[in-house]
Amino acid sequence: MSLTRPEAIIFDVYDTLFANSPERWQEAFSDIAKEQNLPYNGAELWKRWKVFEVNFRATRTNMEDPENNPRFKSYEQAWGECFQMVFDEDKIDGDAALAAKRSVEHMANRDPFPETVEAISKLGESFRLAIFSNADDAFVRPLIKEHGLRFESVFSSESARIYKPHPEAFKRILGKLALPPESCWYVGDHLWDDVYGASQAGMQTVWINRDGREFDGRIRPVQEIKSLLELVTLSAE
Repeated sequence: MSLTRPEAIIFDVYDTLFANSPERWQEAFSDIAKEQNLPYNGAELWKRWKVFEVNFRATRTNMEDPENNPRFKSYEQAWGECFQMVFDEDKIDGDAALAAKRSVEHMANRDPFPETVEAISKLGESFRLAIFSNADDAFVRPLIKEHGLRFESVFSSESARIYKPHPEAFKRILGKLALPPESCWYVGDHLWDDVYGASQAGMQTVWINRDGREFDGRIRPVQEIKSLLELVTLSAE
């Protein structure tokens, strides 16, 4: 398979357009621990919390039976529950809801990759651009606005009430654009959530792999890139 020229290009956000490193998370958790006088440093709290958060990610979408997904939870709600499980397990009187709120606030403050602004500007001259991100509106929309990135439509898992890689997530943004899936590229960093999910919806998939991760062959993108600027060249072919 090879890419064909799209009518629209749809993007993931975190680790695709904006960096979202563990170090930034640990900074946020350090602030949370200090604010609440919790007995952790940032790395320790993040590691404890991450155990429960990973389980939420693994169970929030039922890909074996997509019609029977668990009840939708926003990130803020799910993250609060994860903090509460840490506090309960460690017998700590922490404010889980406040910790989740601070996490949401921190997620609205991420740096774009060096080429993001230039690539989106150039692609926007020739193509309809959109976003579907596993995110809450409270952090993804301010982030896009702060950096002046122009997209025709911005959909989040919260606004769609469904998480990638469920095919319905991608169908929501396709419906908003009123385009058939084969006429759209979906660009993301995650092989399961982005490449697999978009391919199940019939879209052309582009995997951005900046750090040279091994490709295991089970999920195959149509195209692999290392920089968003490669999209400019590919879309002109």
